[in-house]
Amino acid sequence: MPKIQSFSAPWLQEPNPGHKLFEQSEENSRLPASMAYSRNASSGPKRTIAQRGNEVFVASGREIRWGDIAYLKDAWEADQSRTRAASHLNGDSSDSSFEVYDEETSRLPQGPGYRVIKTPVASEIRQLVISPNKDQLAVLTSHTVHVCMLPDTSHLTSGETAPFKPKFWTLGPTTHVTSKSAVVSALWHPLGVNGSCLVTVTEDAVVREWELSTIDRWSFDTPTLEVDLKRLADGTSVDQDFGASTSTNKAFSPDDFDMKVASACFPSRNSNGWAPMTLWVAMAQGDVYALCPLLPRRWSPPPTLIPSLSVSVAQKIETLETDTEATREEKLLAKQQLEWMADLDNQEPKLLDGPYGEVTEVYSRPSRPGSIPRLQGPFEFAVGPEDEQDDEMELKDILVIGAKRNTADLMMGEDFELYADDDDKDSLSMSVICLLSTSGQVKICLDIDGVEAQWLPPRNAATRGFGFSDHETPSLLVFHTFDTLKPAEITPDSWPVFSEDVTTRYAFYVTHAAGITYVSLAPWISVLEGELQSDSEAGVDFRFDLMVKGQRAEVDRIYTPQHAQNVLAAATAFRSSDLGHFVLSATHNDPVIMFFDTPESELMSDRQETPAPTEHGETPEPLTVWEPRPLFHASEVLSRPSTVPPWLDALRTSRKRPLMQQEVRLSVATLEIFTEGHRLVSSEVFELNNAVAELFRKCEALTYELKEQITKVYEVNQRIETISGEGESRSPKEENISEEMLVRSRIDVMKVRQENLARRVDNLRKRLGQVSTRELSDKEKAWAEEVRTLASSILGDEEEEDTTMASISTAGQSLKRFEEVQILRDALFEQAQQLQSTDSVDGTSSPMPVMKIPSDIRKQKVAQVMNLLDRETALVEAVKSRLEKLSID
Repeated sequence: MPKIQSFSAPWLQEPNPGHKLFEQSEENSRLPASMAYSRNASSGPKRTIAQRGNEVFVASGREIRWGDIAYLKDAWEADQSRTRAASHLNGDSSDSSFEVYDEETSRLPQGPGYRVIKTPVASEIRQLVISPNKDQLAVLTSHTVHVCMLPDTSHLTSGETAPFKPKFWTLGPTTHVTSKSAVVSALWHPLGVNGSCLVTVTEDAVVREWELSTIDRWSFDTPTLEVDLKRLADGTSVDQDFGASTSTNKAFSPDDFDMKVASACFPSRNSNGWAPMTLWVAMAQGDVYALCPLLPRRWSPPPTLIPSLSVSVAQKIETLETDTEATREEKLLAKQQLEWMADLDNQEPKLLDGPYGEVTEVYSRPSRPGSIPRLQGPFEFAVGPEDEQDDEMELKDILVIGAKRNTADLMMGEDFELYADDDDKDSLSMSVICLLSTSGQVKICLDIDGVEAQWLPPRNAATRGFGFSDHETPSLLVFHTFDTLKPAEITPDSWPVFSEDVTTRYAFYVTHAAGITYVSLAPWISVLEGELQSDSEAGVDFRFDLMVKGQRAEVDRIYTPQHAQNVLAAATAFRSSDLGHFVLSATHNDPVIMFFDTPESELMSDRQETPAPTEHGETPEPLTVWEPRPLFHASEVLSRPSTVPPWLDALRTSRKRPLMQQEVRLSVATLEIFTEGHRLVSSEVFELNNAVAELFRKCEALTYELKEQITKVYEVNQRIETISGEGESRSPKEENISEEMLVRSRIDVMKVRQENLARRVDNLRKRLGQVSTRELSDKEKAWAEEVRTLASSILGDEEEEDTTMASISTAGQSLKRFEEVQILRDALFEQAQQLQSTDSVDGTSSPMPVMKIPSDIRKQKVAQVMNLLDRETALVEAVKSRLEKLSID
């Protein structure tokens, strides 16, 4: 997880202009805090923040606040510079700095940097969904949908402060109304032409496609495709009518309870195969369905989508032709996919200019086998953990991460390789489905089989018994399940939501009433993909077992609000060169912002040289002097005006006005006034007491935090003095040494220590080289055989059964040989002495032939004799010791 640097942005805090983006609307500001909280905690997801680059759109009540965060930051920094320049000018008579400041600040654009957008909605805005091209904004209330044409950024710096009124269109003025089912999701289709196709999903399981055009108002009134999932689930042929019913008299049906939609989701545009055109729908009761392929009439695929689909369909057809066990349903499905691809291949795409000068290829939706696909599901959860608490909760959101593009199969046989994005390098070759329940439990599921395009059989095939049997229910593998909420934080009326991250698609945020949680699936994605792509099957079960029992997802709570009031907006991730990487959310009155370390800074830190390990082999971690803490906001109750004066003014103009001008008398009217006054004052005093108590507790905790900070600073100071040598006691002679010399001496000591460590490492390496086993040479083998032969001749064969008797007999033979050698030696000595004595008596030496032997040969012969004598002596000593041991035994 990225490290949090800060929890505050001064340019978005009160009283700066940026804080006005997150202030309460005028309707809620007049209400007490408890009523404002309950109004914001209404049922439904709360995605009230949308972004376009550095611009942010924040919904509050029935208004949309629009601002440029980077511009607001620059304006705040310019104001701070102006304040510092003014204070410097008051202390210096020179006015040069004032002139330079005017020259620099005059270049800044003039304007507040934020505007208020007036909307035609009649109730509170619940969701803001921006289009892929960032030119349109879908504004959702609980039952209605409006589309706003976003204005240009220049309106923020034009100097005007009046509310801005852009062009709005009402989507489905007779379809999405308060008298009909609520709208739970509005999704921009990833394959829409220039991001102009909007898909709405209502609570009664009706999916509608709207292909919008700003020059055709009729496109906002009638959907181009309408599918009732309850009818589609019971459908038998592709020729049936699956449109939504127009009847207002609805009887009770179990499908109204089982197929109550909670959320819907499309994978990203760059996903593999059929994923970009698959709509995943999560039902409140826990079922998951898929609708594939769901396409608009005119759609624009990415360059690799159609070739990859052609390759997959061709491989499937080839496999089924050689498979003798293929069922009729599989052959029918393959025939339908081939027919769909043939219709697509026969088209000539139209070329349109994209928003950024790109050329877009536009295709028409194939009409055969049909425009409405088959509803796949409900999916069974394989190896699902048993959780009694979660069984009673409802699903609230779904997030689908599509599989990576399979460029290897696509470019098979080609001379060059297709360029792969950075996201595809460490991605998974299967889709990941994340489900979120009311209890904050997240289920990570894997689509092992993969969702493919399916249609219902034609009418003639359905009459002949073709169809998908019940036992072919698709399944999802539950890979990991974890909780983001504590049991005490679970509330039945909460609606947690997912939010995608901008750094990697395998990381997301979970926003709920108790805070914001960061989740990263990166720890196991690359490991699992490596196992799936590996050709070796040895030890696969063991490695998968270790991976399942080991580290799964990285889950960390990054923000906890002061009050759990169900008013946190869904977290929105930003990353820009001007502001860095941060996450923005909001309460009913204040922003919530968290700045992270940017990936660039993490890469730079990774490239730095790692510190030398300590004696224990551990790398010392840097001392954290300052830890970021969430910004404390005092309760708005302390700054809210009292409701008592307006109540008194209302009494003076009501029919009870005479009672306000006379003495207090006991009457029913007086009792009513006192009762109403007591209710107002008690509610205000109660809120003030809670706010003051919270402020006191925060101030009391601030003293302990300040002491902790002082302690850490003191530790850092001691460490710096130790490094520089200032903290050590020095002699008078050493006091004259400069700090530079002390630092150099310390560096020299560290160099010597490093050399010693390097020497130790070399010695260990040499030892390891000696210990390592290698094959013996022929000479070494011969010498070992000679040693074994000599040992067997002296000590006997170890494999004999009667080892003691064999050793005694062998030792006796060796002793007998030794005695013979001694007798021969004594005889030779006697003969030599006799010859010497004879020569001395005669006085003449016997005639002996004079032989000249080289000295080196004599030395070698003498050395050989001495070696033989040493060996015989050692053998005799060994035999004696062996006999002594045997006699003792």
